[in-house]
Amino acid sequence: MHFTGTVYRNPYWPTEPLLEVTQGCTHNSCKFCTMYKGVPFRMSPIEWVEEDLKELSLIYPNTEHIQLVGGNPLCMKFEYLDNILNLIHKYLPKIKNIYTQGRVSDLKNKTVDELKILKEKGMKEISLGIESGDDWTLDRINKGYNASDILEQCHKLDEAGILYWMTFLNGVAGREHSHEHAVNSAKIFNQCKPYLVGTGGLTLFPGTPLLEEAKKGEFAPLTEKEMLIELRTFVENLEVDAYFITHHTIAMNLSGPSLQQNKELILQKLNHEINNIDEEKLSMYRRMKRTL
Repeated sequence: MHFTGTVYRNPYWPTEPLLEVTQGCTHNSCKFCTMYKGVPFRMSPIEWVEEDLKELSLIYPNTEHIQLVGGNPLCMKFEYLDNILNLIHKYLPKIKNIYTQGRVSDLKNKTVDELKILKEKGMKEISLGIESGDDWTLDRINKGYNASDILEQCHKLDEAGILYWMTFLNGVAGREHSHEHAVNSAKIFNQCKPYLVGTGGLTLFPGTPLLEEAKKGEFAPLTEKEMLIELRTFVENLEVDAYFITHHTIAMNLSGPSLQQNKELILQKLNHEINNIDEEKLSMYRRMKRTL
């Protein structure tokens, strides 16, 4: 198998088999991320992909799912991605679901009709690293697109019938713009139809521009309590009824299906944690994190 370096796979999807189709990230400039630092972007040669599928056909001949990995495999033009999906069906004939992830901007080079074809061939569910729906925040973290782009591209997925995940990066706007980040992100999410809404708390990893800015006093990170307050504001303003997953330093479980049905319970748990927070303990947990 051609696994050439850093490999990210979504732990909520089947984690085997994996097929690497790209290396690195086309953007690789988000201020909070070093996952692909020093990894030049490239698409896997189609010969590599076919060799790997031949190998997978011997190990997982009856698999009904596969996860495409790399920084953002969705960036590939339709023709190249379509070719890969055809090869997957050639070597793994029982495939039903092909999972992958990408950036909002990766969808710009695909029409709704092309997305429908990809769905018919198994790409029924994708994950998008949205991070924020607030233009100030998106620009601040150098995300490379704006809120109107999110709406335009997600509406294409809605029309094509592809399920998609939308992520909210708790704390990434810093103290200066925390409230606006939460409220405006919820407004954008509410205008889409995500299958799942996921949230995670910002950790300032070594080598990230945001950490360097924080050291210079140019970025004011939120405390653990402030992040929970921001998360509460985001949830309060969410109107979509999606599956909800959150990764935080708190021990209590906020994740589950039907966000609207469980919204009050989630908010009650958040209020309890906010009112009884152990800032030192949660800060220690965050310092122990090593990767996104």
